[in-house]
Amino acid sequence: MQLCIVVPCYNEEEVLEETCGRLLALLTTLTATGQISPASRICFVDDGSADRTWALIESLAGKDHRITGIKLSCNRGHQNALLAGLLTAEGDAIISVDADLQDDIGAIPKMIEQLTRGADIVFGVRSRRDNDSVLKRITAHAFYRLMNWLGAQTIYDHADFRLMSRRAVEALRQYREVNVFLRGIVPLVGFPTAVVEYERSQRLAGTTKYPLRMMISFALEGVTSFSVVPLRIITFMGTLVFLITFGLGVWVLYVRLFTDLAVPGWASTMLPMFFLGGVQILCLGVMGEYLGRLYQEMKARPRYIIEKKI
Repeated sequence: MQLCIVVPCYNEEEVLEETCGRLLALLTTLTATGQISPASRICFVDDGSADRTWALIESLAGKDHRITGIKLSCNRGHQNALLAGLLTAEGDAIISVDADLQDDIGAIPKMIEQLTRGADIVFGVRSRRDNDSVLKRITAHAFYRLMNWLGAQTIYDHADFRLMSRRAVEALRQYREVNVFLRGIVPLVGFPTAVVEYERSQRLAGTTKYPLRMMISFALEGVTSFSVVPLRIITFMGTLVFLITFGLGVWVLYVRLFTDLAVPGWASTMLPMFFLGGVQILCLGVMGEYLGRLYQEMKARPRYIIEKKI
């Protein structure tokens, strides 16, 4: 079996050589044991890095024929860079892994074993999150619960460490949306799947490329790309507010016409205005997110542009 390991990179000069050394050693071991073909490769995808990442990829490729590289014309984000590697790489099976190697590449032989047993997609799932901060653990668990509640078929505690057969990659090619959220798209492919657990470690060096701002943006991408439940919640809220308002209107008319308790007051005027105004602004914000996604999809701009390949 010819294997290709796809590694998206963005400003990873501090870890790239160590990552490459570990992946090459893994390929050597797997080739020696007959699990993969000597034609297996590593494909680094430079996502418009501003440091020496691409220069290092070219240098490493010149030293070992098993290393290939793709340079994107500009930064397109982790998901698009990963997709570029998946759809460009050659091989009978493709494994995606981040350049910081927090995902345990020691789980790759188990993934290959699951592939030989008939699984087309093998998800790497973290067995625990001890190395994450308390905030990241809480927000990550909340995100997966929210996505599943909204109807998306996400795999709990799975990031983008996975193996895909050639058949699965070709099926993935048919998904052409501009707003790419692979953690939601890949489970939709529908072929036989398996799960391999592993322990996530600390970064080899450098800093995370997913600060809080990026995590929030990523979460919004996932929610708006895979669920219309927020729009249905708006419909429910609108109906509920209408019924409450109608009931209050009936009560106000009753008090005005049939009792002597009607006293003009500021609160009875302003509170409903504030309440309805807040609900309207919230609803417009949610609808605006969906309209923004639709706008991007309608333009159908390319998800990535490859500047150079080695």
